[in-house]
Amino acid sequence: MSTLLSVDDALTRVLAGAGRLGAETLPLSQALGRTLAQDLPARRTQPPVDVSAMDGYALRAADLAASGARVTIIGESAAGRGFERPLAPGEAVRIFTGAPVPAGADAVLLQEDAVVEGGQLGATAPPGAHIRARGLDFSDGAPGLFAGDPLGPAQLALAAAMNHAEVPVARRPRVALLASGDELVTPGGNLGPAQIVSCNNVSVAAIATLAGAEVLDLGIFRDELPELERGIDAARAARADVLVTLGGASVGDRDLLRPALAAQGMSLDFWRIAMRPGKPLIHGALGDMHILGLPGNPVAAYVCALVFLAPLLRALQGDPNAGADRTESALAGADLPANKGRRDFLRAALSTDSGGRLVATPQPLQDSSLLTELVRSQALLIRDAGASPAKAGESCRILRLP
Repeated sequence: MSTLLSVDDALTRVLAGAGRLGAETLPLSQALGRTLAQDLPARRTQPPVDVSAMDGYALRAADLAASGARVTIIGESAAGRGFERPLAPGEAVRIFTGAPVPAGADAVLLQEDAVVEGGQLGATAPPGAHIRARGLDFSDGAPGLFAGDPLGPAQLALAAAMNHAEVPVARRPRVALLASGDELVTPGGNLGPAQIVSCNNVSVAAIATLAGAEVLDLGIFRDELPELERGIDAARAARADVLVTLGGASVGDRDLLRPALAAQGMSLDFWRIAMRPGKPLIHGALGDMHILGLPGNPVAAYVCALVFLAPLLRALQGDPNAGADRTESALAGADLPANKGRRDFLRAALSTDSGGRLVATPQPLQDSSLLTELVRSQALLIRDAGASPAKAGESCRILRLP
């Protein structure tokens, strides 16, 4: 019996051929959640001049250094309308937050610290106090955002502040879903006694959408070669970047997806990996279209989509950290038996102990068909192949669920 491919090696091979797709330019209002396609430099300097960080008075710090010294208030500087001439010795101006600091001034005295009598100002302020220097945030021409950055609210705010109305973003990967199985019925349909509701397309579509993809659900196809080839043809006609098949990837007489893909010319990279749930995983390519064949059991399909499909989609959008380790440390909430030859992904509930430390407790049932145990879980507790027994309270690794 051949050695199964490890999960890490499988992920490396899935990502190896995942070059970034093309780019498109979008207005900021449509770019939330997208991935930046190239470095984005500032088109201005922020702040463009020295400005006040507070309401108060702009002055020369040295003018008030002597005990009892006072300066004369000669005007004001407001945001968008500064005081136009340099300050002479012994002068100060009323200034508001965001207003330009007049030439000659080197400090802002806070309004609440000021002593004002008859147009004269007392109290002291150290040099540089409450002044935002020109270019403190960013300077014209300097990159503020970088290719591969995900565009969240903060990134969009920075792009706007740098004077960009539009941003170049990676094109969304197009994912086609092909479910196979004579026993499958769409949700809401009428079921026969030996039929089940198709749910993998729902969960996998959600994971793909969260990873930034456009999803096309091709529907359910019977376990017949011509039917499956018709589904594959539909994915190619739709110019899918990734074809995800659901079910039919194992070794049964009715598991015909590999033969159907082979008949269409798929270049098979690997089939079957050292993972539980999720051993029968297909990876290959059909021309420029990536192929991921996921198992039919609902939890196995879900876990494989999380571990392999989501990183692939991030890589296709140019995310330099697509394959980064997203696990974190926790404490085992129960004794864990020794593990054998496959990496286990155990559904687990998260809690905290009296010291505030994260605790992951595996669900009592780990059958790969049980979605209720998945819904009760917030993470997958990962047990590497060949792991020794572990006691409750010992360190473990977890992958949080979406």
